[in-house]
Amino acid sequence: MTLFSKLMIGLVAALHLYIAWFEIFAWTEVGPDVFSTFEPSLFAETVDLAANQGVYNLFLAAGLIWSLLIRDPLWRFKVAVCFLGFVAIAGLTAAITLEIGNGLPQLVPSLLALTATVIARRRGVEATTLA
Repeated sequence: MTLFSKLMIGLVAALHLYIAWFEIFAWTEVGPDVFSTFEPSLFAETVDLAANQGVYNLFLAAGLIWSLLIRDPLWRFKVAVCFLGFVAIAGLTAAITLEIGNGLPQLVPSLLALTATVIARRRGVEATTLA
């Protein structure tokens, strides 16, 4: 992987750590500001569902971070592609089922990271930094 693909994977992981924090710990406080078109009473009623979604986002972040820590280049690539694919599917699903704007913050960075990772693999580039 190139330094760029690793940085993009790190960015996607950081985004999902933020989403996990938001859904697990700040749903009722920050949610009404983020989703201003939803009724404010909805957030208190859905706090458990949001926390559950947050755990899934935490799993995505953990998988992406794990991919950056794997020493074997082939397995680092496989795990990164797997978790970036999960994020892209989640973003696409949100874009289709909610609003396009809700899915793009997940979809676009994950597709950029996925593209950079696949291109680097095809070119046989394996950066020694940020192993």
